[in-house]
Amino acid sequence: MEHGEERHRRYYVHGKGGLMPKSLSKASRLRKLIKDNTVVVPGVFNAITAMIAERLGFEAVYISGAGLANARGLPDLGLLSMSEVAEQASAIANSVSIPAIADIDTGFGEVLNVMRTVQEFERVSIAAVHIEDQVMPKKCGHLPGKELVSTETMVQKIKAAVEARQDPDFIIIARTDARAVEGLNEAIKRAQAYAKAGADVIFPEALESRVEFSKFSKAVKVPLMANMTEFGKTPYILAREFNEMGYSIVIFPMTAFRTMTKAVEEALKELKKNGTQKKLLSKMHTRKQIYDIINYNEYEKIDRRLGRPRG
Repeated sequence: MEHGEERHRRYYVHGKGGLMPKSLSKASRLRKLIKDNTVVVPGVFNAITAMIAERLGFEAVYISGAGLANARGLPDLGLLSMSEVAEQASAIANSVSIPAIADIDTGFGEVLNVMRTVQEFERVSIAAVHIEDQVMPKKCGHLPGKELVSTETMVQKIKAAVEARQDPDFIIIARTDARAVEGLNEAIKRAQAYAKAGADVIFPEALESRVEFSKFSKAVKVPLMANMTEFGKTPYILAREFNEMGYSIVIFPMTAFRTMTKAVEEALKELKKNGTQKKLLSKMHTRKQIYDIINYNEYEKIDRRLGRPRG
């Protein structure tokens, strides 16, 4: 018989509202998480970073389009195909028990492409996707030179996304980049139209002050997502401040990625200079720590129990 703690691990996951059964879809669990709380969601770019986030107690992860592209040596200009992003998103989402939110850029095309994209990402266990109102090739939301599709075009994409989902709890997030192009008031008007079209969550990109975030929240009456990226237009705002302003999700899309690339650079400099990694050992996960993250011993146990006979 399983002990209580073992049973909880097998059948339940932790959320701010208490234990939630794993039998609920990940989308359903994410909806419950954001209903009354602000969920802090770190960006991840492969399975092991997602597994680390889960072990540290994060309740969801964010699959950044920039992170996936940059990890392949590409800029964030919508250069990855839908199938490439879906394949990587699947590996990440299925490595953890917590929900994953995925960046699908502009939906990889027009209405029919958006529908297929939603179906594919739902199929690979993603809990939510966000689609943006930029013209392709899209740009990082905090860079100049962005162009927008019409409000009507984006509304049609949102309606297509809503119609395509199979699980009614699968979350459609509409991102608007209008603040930098048309101003805050127009961004609010777009957001209101996107919410009316059926978007479950609105994501205002690149707002420039606490005042703007507060004004946006007061005007748009659906759950909101904020992007707390580094080196962009948005000042550094604490998660609790976003909570006070009424934001349901705060993503940190590239924090881990940028920290990782800096650490790798420093490690390689040391190796190049001295021809040894000895001074780096204290900055590394040990072999055992890595094995713990990826559940190595569980695989060994299965192999001993079910693998070919020994002896």
